[in-house]
Amino acid sequence: MIPLLKAAIGPNTLDRIADVLSTGMIGHGPVVEEFEAALGARVGNPYVATVNNGTSGLHLALRLASTPGTGDGRDEVLSTPLTFEATNWAVLANGLRLRWVDVDPATLNLDLDDLAKKISPATRAIVIVHWAGYPVDLDRLREILDAAEAAHGYRPVVVEDCAHAWGSTLRGRPVGGDGENICVFSFHATKHLGTGCGGMLTLPDEQSYERARRLRFFGIDRRADRVNGNYDVPEWGYNFYLDQISASIGLANLETVDERVEQHRRNAAFYDAELAGVPGLELTAREPDRESSCWLYPVKAEDRPSFMRKMNDAGIMVSMLVRRNDTHGAVRQVADSALPGLDAVHERIVHIPVGWWLSEADRAHIADTIKSGW
Repeated sequence: MIPLLKAAIGPNTLDRIADVLSTGMIGHGPVVEEFEAALGARVGNPYVATVNNGTSGLHLALRLASTPGTGDGRDEVLSTPLTFEATNWAVLANGLRLRWVDVDPATLNLDLDDLAKKISPATRAIVIVHWAGYPVDLDRLREILDAAEAAHGYRPVVVEDCAHAWGSTLRGRPVGGDGENICVFSFHATKHLGTGCGGMLTLPDEQSYERARRLRFFGIDRRADRVNGNYDVPEWGYNFYLDQISASIGLANLETVDERVEQHRRNAAFYDAELAGVPGLELTAREPDRESSCWLYPVKAEDRPSFMRKMNDAGIMVSMLVRRNDTHGAVRQVADSALPGLDAVHERIVHIPVGWWLSEADRAHIADTIKSGW
C-alpha cells in the first residue's frame, strides 16, 4: 500500500539523541534553545516558543488572544469548520465561543468574504488554517481587519494554524514569519518538519513572546531564582514545554526539510498536469503569488466512496482526513448561518499521496489509476 503519510528521520538523528541522553538533561535545556534559534532564523522571526505539540500551541495561542475578566463582551472566535478538531477544540478549551465561517470551495481555506461579514463587536479572535499548506491571503485579511477596527474600535487577534504550512510562502514571504499574527506550527511525526511530537508559536512582539515562554512552563520564568524560591507566578500556566530529545530530532530533520518540501511540490506539480480535466475530478486552486508546502494533495471527486474503493483496491491509501467540525456533538450548541461553500465540497474532498517517499512509478500509478475512472 502506498502510504498517505509517513515520518521522516533526518541524518544523525540517533547521534543527536545519544548526545542528549549522555548529558542526563532530557527536559528543557540548551538543545531546545538551539532548536528555537534555528527555527527563528528559518521563518524570519526571532520570537519563537516551542511547545510539546501543536495542540498545546493552539491552546496557548488562544490563551494569549483572550483577556479574561475584562467584561468587554468579546468572547467570540471566528473559525473554519474544515480542519482537524484540535484547531477548534482549543477555542472551547479557553472558554471562548465558536462561530463558523464558510469555506472557499476553490482553496478549502476559510472564505474571507464570509469572514468580513461576520466580524462583530463580540469578535475576540479569528483562527485561520492554511489547509494542505496553501496560504490564506493574509494581505486581504489585513484589509478586512483594518475595516473591522475602524467600524468596531477593536482589532481581533489572528491565530494562524500553520500545521500544514512549513515552507509555504505568500508573495515571497514565509508563512509564520511576518511578525503580525500568532502563528502555530505542528511538528507531529508525519509533518514536513517532525520532532516525534512537538510544535511552536511565532509571536508578534517581545511582550507576547515572554508571556508565552512563561505560560508554557506553569507561568514560571525559567530564568528566575527557583533554587532559593525567589520568584513569583503572575498568572498560572501549563506543562507545555518541548523536551531535549524532541528538539534533537527536530534539529536533525531541519537539515533535510527543504528537500522534502521541494519533493512534495514536484509531485503536486506532476498531479496538476496529469489530472487536469479528468472527468468527475476537480483540483484545488493555484495562484501564482503563493507557494504551498503541498503537505497534502486534496482533490474533489464525484462519488467519493467509489473513488476511495478504486484507489484502495489499487494499493493506494487515500483519506478524507477530517470531518467537518460543525456536525460534532461537542459543538451542537454552536448555532450559525448556512455554510454553502462547505456544503458544496465536503462530500467530495479526498486526499491522495503526494509525499517525499513516492517514486516516479508510484505517482504515475496513482495518476493512471485516477485517469482510468472509478
